[in-house]
Amino acid sequence: MKNTHLLAGILLGMAAFLSGCQDQGKGTNGALASSAAEKVYVAPGEHDEFYAFVSGGFSGQLSVYGLPSGRLFKVIPVFSQDPEKAWGYNEETKPMLNTSHGFIPWDDAHHPDISQTKGELDGRYVFINGNNTPRIAKIDLSVFETTEIIEIPNSAGNHSSAFVTENTEYVVAGTRFSVPVPQRDMPIAEAKGNFKGSLSFISVDPEDGRMDLSFQILMPGFDYDLAHPGRGASHGWMFFTTYNTEEANSLKEVNSSQNDKDFIAAVNWKKAEEYIAEGKFTTVPANYAHNVYDDNTHTATSTMKKEVRVLDASALPGLVYFLPTPKSPHGCDVDPTGEYIVGNGKLSADLTVHSFTRMIDAIENEKFEGEAYGIPILSFEDVLAGTVKQAGLGPLHTEFDAQGNGYTTFFISSEVVKWKVGTWEVVDRQPCYYSVGHLMIPGGNSRKPFGKYAVAMNKITKDRYLPTGPEVTQSAQLYDISGDKMELLLDFPTIGEPHYAAGIAADLIKERSRKIFNLTDNKHAHATTSDADVKVVRDGKEVHVYMTMIRSHFNPDNIEGIKVGDKVYFHVTNLEQDYDVPHGVSMIGANTSELLIMPGQTETFVWEPKQVGVWPFYCTDFCSALHQEMQGYVRVSPADSSLDLSWSLGE
Repeated sequence: MKNTHLLAGILLGMAAFLSGCQDQGKGTNGALASSAAEKVYVAPGEHDEFYAFVSGGFSGQLSVYGLPSGRLFKVIPVFSQDPEKAWGYNEETKPMLNTSHGFIPWDDAHHPDISQTKGELDGRYVFINGNNTPRIAKIDLSVFETTEIIEIPNSAGNHSSAFVTENTEYVVAGTRFSVPVPQRDMPIAEAKGNFKGSLSFISVDPEDGRMDLSFQILMPGFDYDLAHPGRGASHGWMFFTTYNTEEANSLKEVNSSQNDKDFIAAVNWKKAEEYIAEGKFTTVPANYAHNVYDDNTHTATSTMKKEVRVLDASALPGLVYFLPTPKSPHGCDVDPTGEYIVGNGKLSADLTVHSFTRMIDAIENEKFEGEAYGIPILSFEDVLAGTVKQAGLGPLHTEFDAQGNGYTTFFISSEVVKWKVGTWEVVDRQPCYYSVGHLMIPGGNSRKPFGKYAVAMNKITKDRYLPTGPEVTQSAQLYDISGDKMELLLDFPTIGEPHYAAGIAADLIKERSRKIFNLTDNKHAHATTSDADVKVVRDGKEVHVYMTMIRSHFNPDNIEGIKVGDKVYFHVTNLEQDYDVPHGVSMIGANTSELLIMPGQTETFVWEPKQVGVWPFYCTDFCSALHQEMQGYVRVSPADSSLDLSWSLGE
């Protein structure tokens, strides 16, 4: 009898599942409408509704996931070398990792942000910061590749970045660590009053997206944490959290938590533009790299810039105001209307919400309660819109939906708390597993949030997955926020240490995604777009191999006359003009990496043979039924050999 009941239960469950699948195909919710598994299920051949761009933290990369499935689609190398894609290894991309400190093939990538038009996500670019060696990168979403990196001078710990204004006029980059500006040898104990912070405004060309360090604002020597732009009525302002207003330089966990309140710095960048137009800036010597990848030449160039325009916030009225905020604020978040600015004071159990309208009134009526280095401090009560009381422990970051709700992460109490904008009432809370940092709602930092889902990025996952030694995977958790109550749907592992993410409706990107590079547009200096142009050329001890690849052979596939001590440049062009047919190439003994070359693209790697012999090369990316046959040989002779270069496609 027991087995009969068990069998009946199994059959009933299968019937319900099949019914649900059938109903789903008809566009209904099906029999399992309340099932979390059904809500995240994306059928084979179907597409996710959203892209999520998740920062890689100490991996220096940016990961692309689908929502709601949580499937990983791509890891985009940004500041770190990546042998899968030859990023930072091939001759074309090495310049992208150039800085004033030399070749730096790593960084700490925290905060992606998607370009906007009229305050709405437009899906053209993602910008992300390098925290360690201050840099801002731009990823072109037509190719999902990093196409520009600009170094930030006069900065250290580029943390409050990269966040864009509502028409992508600027990407901002604020310093986490104040330092001497300009840098100089001085006692650390004399930091107070002598160290400075800087807020950088990087302009973005509306046509081609080209970045330029337009100007910097010199600030008091506090620490600057996060930022978000004004929108709507507050367009033209950028808001930064700042902590360590004590200007402590040692044991900061104690010494930078003495003041009752720290600040949100409200920066009027429209006023900054006026001051720039009036010439009220100082041109300061600087040394920073601007690296640009060209999709036509398939090659990056690095240019060293030598100066930057600087505005002194202490000397220019109306440029910056300080809004008192509970101590040690992390997130600085602006609601979709642009009226409310939320300060997430980590050492407060309350959420403080400032009013932009009240802020402007306080400025106009000079309702100040003091100043810091000449910058007015507004009266706390006069700019306060409301307080979300006893919301949780350790508030970090807030995002918004399109129904007038805020969602805040609480690191210590490990939860996401939903509250009503305007009434400041907590309406729901859901636990996270564990120690949640940032939160992402697709479009949640724009004028038009898509809502539907929230992604919590958690720092600890010690019992959520199979163990993998002392370190376990980083994690994200997906919540359904479409109803009155949040529902946890999914855990999914993430690359690196995720800090923040940006999400957007897939339809805004996927139709613009580039499929191939047209061979007729290939302007690479060493492109070989026809087998008739294949050649091998010696120039002293340098040898240049102009090679093509197509399913399923290289041309040439036999090369002789290479000598020990030569420096051999393989310039390889993929002749395919079909979507999703990249080819790879790897050479035994090469101390760079393989190349992964997209259809119509040219890439270069260097090989310096150390031993005589006959050495194979092969395609590293499975491309056809005859992938194994896609290979060739290079003969290496002694350094004093008189053998001339020769090459062939074989017989």
